[in-house]
Amino acid sequence: QLQLVESGGGLVQPGGSLRLSCAASGFTLDHYAIGWFHQAPGKEREGVSCIRSSRNSTLHADSVKGRFIVSRDNSKNTAYLHMNSLKPEDAGIYYCAAVPDVILAGQCIFTEREYEHWGQGTQVTVSS
Repeated sequence: QLQLVESGGGLVQPGGSLRLSCAASGFTLDHYAIGWFHQAPGKEREGVSCIRSSRNSTLHADSVKGRFIVSRDNSKNTAYLHMNSLKPEDAGIYYCAAVPDVILAGQCIFTEREYEHWGQGTQVTVSS
């Protein structure tokens, strides 16, 4: 009954923007860091963005720095990934995942095994 649900994916042209949402149900995100992971077709899943709950500190992969912004609204039990200047290589499935903040050693991580809850993913297509 604990669930994360991603939404907001779709088709966008190169250079365009999308905002993905990650809504939690059955538990509160107040004490969880949220990671966003991207899996391009035929490639391994990789972490792209993360935001902690305690200080709202963030981490971005080099491939998305300056283009993606991760945020959260604890009152709505929701996290967001604002994706700007999208490139064809950004296409694929985006997953959100939650890890208790107490697990983190002072910063966000992209170690998948540490994340306890995962969403089903939302598809992003970047094409002209």
